[in-house]
Amino acid sequence: MIGVIVPAHNEEGMLAPCLAALIAASRHEDLAGETVRIVVVLDACDDFTGAIARAYGVETLTLKARNVGIARATGADWLLADGARWLAFTDADSRVSPGWLVAQLSLDADAVCGSIAVDDWTAHPLSVREYFRKTYVDADGHRHIHGANLGVSADAYRRAGGFPPLTCSEDVALVDRLIAIGARIAWSAAPRVITSARAAAKARGGFGDTLVSWAATAG
Repeated sequence: MIGVIVPAHNEEGMLAPCLAALIAASRHEDLAGETVRIVVVLDACDDFTGAIARAYGVETLTLKARNVGIARATGADWLLADGARWLAFTDADSRVSPGWLVAQLSLDADAVCGSIAVDDWTAHPLSVREYFRKTYVDADGHRHIHGANLGVSADAYRRAGGFPPLTCSEDVALVDRLIAIGARIAWSAAPRVITSARAAAKARGGFGDTLVSWAATAG
């Protein structure tokens, strides 16, 4: 079984397209019918995020940690306990491609760090889009780490000790742990994910904050 984990804090405006994309990816013919379970971890939600997740027929877990590291780890532990062999992580404001899971699994690695793309830059000045275009490496061999496009085998995840309880950069910390245990990591642009460039970031210090800081610098 393949497990997919989506941490969410008040994501009623973004979650539906995220789940539609994940469901399409879970039904890709090259998965040969293997079960894919999608879990949305509802972390301190007080909007309709949970109702949207249930309307799409995915599993939900509820907690009040307000901590993305804990949310990702909770979803991972839930799926590992039921026998997941591979864990894939994305974010509620992101849309994976139909071949996302197939691409991760095809790389024959202990973990896959994928790149991201943005299709709507309207929340930022042109300078931010141009800086991203010039500096971001969307190609194999990149060294970007995104919780929106991350996969890891059950064995490697366990050996690394999973996600630490961090409110930011929990994805970087997990990859550091994977490197420390000698895991084979594929730095690949093959698994495709489109993510939001919203200026009102959910996690302090995350991708949204980075874009805002670029705008301030350019200004």
